[in-house]
Amino acid sequence: MITLYDCASAPSPRRARILLAEKGVAHETVQVDLRNNEQLSDAYRKINPLCTVPALRTEDGLLLADNAAITAWLEARYPEPPLLGVTPEEKAAIASWNWRIEFEGLLAIAEAMRNSAPSMANRALAGPVDYAQIPELAQRGLARVQQFFVTLNERLAGREVIASDRFSVADITAVVAIDFARVVKVRPDERHPHLQRWRAAMAARPAMSL
Repeated sequence: MITLYDCASAPSPRRARILLAEKGVAHETVQVDLRNNEQLSDAYRKINPLCTVPALRTEDGLLLADNAAITAWLEARYPEPPLLGVTPEEKAAIASWNWRIEFEGLLAIAEAMRNSAPSMANRALAGPVDYAQIPELAQRGLARVQQFFVTLNERLAGREVIASDRFSVADITAVVAIDFARVVKVRPDERHPHLQRWRAAMAARPAMSL
């Protein structure tokens, strides 16, 4: 049985949960309590030395320690429905937009939150090493998030999905990013009509409630 090491309140494992649901892949779930730093425990370090979630244990015992590996493995192991594209052009567009959403969206939100939240003091970066907060990075991160919303809104003008002509992993990553931005008090509003329309359409997919 496939096992997902998850945290219900965190954005990164949500990406894996949605992907598994969209693929229709049965799996077991083990919750990792990030609020109480269970990811830093000796027991979890033996599972994933990166001290992060998600992590996915395959039926063969292979441990996949990040969303990039999980996505690549699931697409290869369960190719239907295709979420990384079919044609070379489509694969390239999805890969490009997924990377942009990670870098310009998810990382910017994390930058704003982790460098400002009191609970993240000395934990400005996820993983086994402690890093001090830099308040200026929080300010920059917030500005980047605002621009990310503008970028996605412009991209979605006249489009139903982000990267190509079909739903893809880029849409999954973007849903998680848009919802995660609430932690830094940024939400789509009247300035982002195309983004609002797209997010409402995504809500109709059952996996997006996970």
